[in-house]
Amino acid sequence: MSTVPIRVLIADGQPIVLEGLRSVLRQHASIQVVGEASDGVEAIDKTVYLEPDVVIMDLKLPRVDGMTVLRSIQTRAPKSKVILFASSENKDDFVEAMKLGCCGILQKDAPTSLIDKSIQRVHAGEIWLDSNTTAAVIRQFASPTDVPAGHVNGKSPRDRAQLSTREREIIVLIAQGYKNKEIAEKMFITEQTVKNHLHNVFDKLGVSDRLELALYAIHNSLHMHSM
Repeated sequence: MSTVPIRVLIADGQPIVLEGLRSVLRQHASIQVVGEASDGVEAIDKTVYLEPDVVIMDLKLPRVDGMTVLRSIQTRAPKSKVILFASSENKDDFVEAMKLGCCGILQKDAPTSLIDKSIQRVHAGEIWLDSNTTAAVIRQFASPTDVPAGHVNGKSPRDRAQLSTREREIIVLIAQGYKNKEIAEKMFITEQTVKNHLHNVFDKLGVSDRLELALYAIHNSLHMHSM
């Protein structure tokens, strides 16, 4: 195994959070904090200059918000992988963040042991989402068409109305943590049929490849390249 430490940049508008992250990460020899940023402008500049392996950053940064930082890093420092260090009230932004190339979402109330683990996993090329975050992400796509009147020109009715009852049932089971094999047994269908339904759901909703990969990877339910 490589002994080269994972180079990490941390970005948060609150000094106490930066101090906390620094303190936790300092305990791991396999991780080196190469820089810190206290706002979005600094986060972009330092990521481009330092080219860290992983950036762990708050979604709500001063001066430039986290989404803009994420877009900029994707363009200007594409090798740096981003983990959002977010509060649960930001969950409506998680889907958009995944579409923009975020590799992981770590909630601020998570155990500190998960900070190191999320960095290791993301650096290894995996997607990091905990089960609550995954469920929140899935529910945003899978909720039925109870959309307020007057939104007929919006995206939601067109997207969500296309989901069949069977597809929604499968998504709900996924959100509860069931794997494809278990869903197949529960619904008396084949595992391949579950996979087909999932592909249909993703096609209908126009879900990005990265989010699709995240949902699959978090449940270890599909071999992505064995199609």
